Amino acid sequence: MKFKYLLLTLCLSFGFTQMKAQKSYATYCVAFYNVENLFDTEDDVDNPGDDEYLPNGANAWTPGKYQKKLDNIAKVISRIGKDYCPAGPAILGVSEVENRRVLEDLVKNERISDVGYEIVHYESPDWRGIDVALLYNPKLFRVTNTVAQPYILPDNPNFKTRDQLLVSGVLAGEPVHVIVNHWPSRYGSKSTELREYAASITKSLVDSLQQIDPEAKVIIMGDLNDDPDDRSTRVVLNAKKYQKDVKPGGYYNTMWRLYDLGVGSLGYQGKWNLFDQIIITHSLLGSETSSLKFWRSEVFNKDFLIRKEGKRKGYPWRTFDGNTFIDGYSDHFPTLIYLIKEIK
Repeated sequence: MKFKYLLLTLCLSFGFTQMKAQKSYATYCVAFYNVENLFDTEDDVDNPGDDEYLPNGANAWTPGKYQKKLDNIAKVISRIGKDYCPAGPAILGVSEVENRRVLEDLVKNERISDVGYEIVHYESPDWRGIDVALLYNPKLFRVTNTVAQPYILPDNPNFKTRDQLLVSGVLAGEPVHVIVNHWPSRYGSKSTELREYAASITKSLVDSLQQIDPEAKVIIMGDLNDDPDDRSTRVVLNAKKYQKDVKPGGYYNTMWRLYDLGVGSLGYQGKWNLFDQIIITHSLLGSETSSLKFWRSEVFNKDFLIRKEGKRKGYPWRTFDGNTFIDGYSDHFPTLIYLIKEIK
C-alpha cells in the first residue's frame, strides 16, 4: 500500500501525526545501533577485554575521550528517525556496551536527556565483556517483561558470546516483543555455524511467543554479522525478501531490498555489508492500519556519519583508526523501521 502524506505540524506525545484523505496516522520509530566499543575508563578486573580501553591501555582511553564518545553517540540518537518521528526512537536496541554504567552516562547526556530514556540491560558472559541492551522512551513504550537468553552450545559449553535480550511491552496500546542480538563474529572456520545456531535460538524465542499468541508482533534486531542473503537469516529464520512471500507466522527482512540496492550499514575491504538487520513477523505486515503495521525501513547513513578522508573514506566514521583517536561515532550505521497506526 502506498501512502502520500500531507505532513502536518501537529506533534503528539506518542509520535508524529500524518494524514491521507480523512485518515490520520501515528508513526513510531524502532531502531538499532552498534555503538562500537562503548567502554568506560575503569578497569574491570573480571574482564580482561576492557584492558585496551583504559587510560594506560593501547587506546589511551581517557575520561575526555570517553565523554567525546558519549557526546557523539548521543548526537546520533538525537537525530535518528526525526524525519517522521520528532520524538525520536520509541525503542532503540544497542550493542557493544560494556555495562549499565555506560548506558546511564549515555542517557544522561544533554543531547538526549530530555527524552528520559530508560534502560534494559543484563551482563552477558561475552569474552570481550560487551553486551546488548535496549533503550526506550517510557512515554511511548511500557515494558512488561524482560529475559536474557544465553547462548549455550551443547558441544562447546565453554564458548562465550552475547546473550539475546527479549523485551516485551506495550507500544501504541498493543503488545510488542523485541529481541536484541549481537551474533558471533566472523572469526574462525566455523563462525558460520555459530551464527546459524544463534538464529535457531532467536527462532525458538519467537516460536515460544507465537505459541502463546499466534499473532504476536515480534521485532528481531541486531548486528547479526551476516547479510540478509546468508543462511542464518535466509534459511534458518526463513526471513523473506518480499512481503508477499511471508506466510502467517513467518518473517519479513526489512533490510533485504536495501541490501540488494547496494546500501550497507558497514564497509570492509571495498564491500558493503548490511549486518545490522531488523526482521519482523507477519503480524506487522498488511494494509489494515487499525493496528500497528510496518511502513518503511532505512539505514541511517547521514553525511555527518561518513568518513571524508583516509583509506576508509566513504565508510562509517569510527572512533579509532588503529589506535589513533579520530573522534568519530561508530564503524556501523544505525538501522531503523517505522511503524504506523491509524488514529481513530
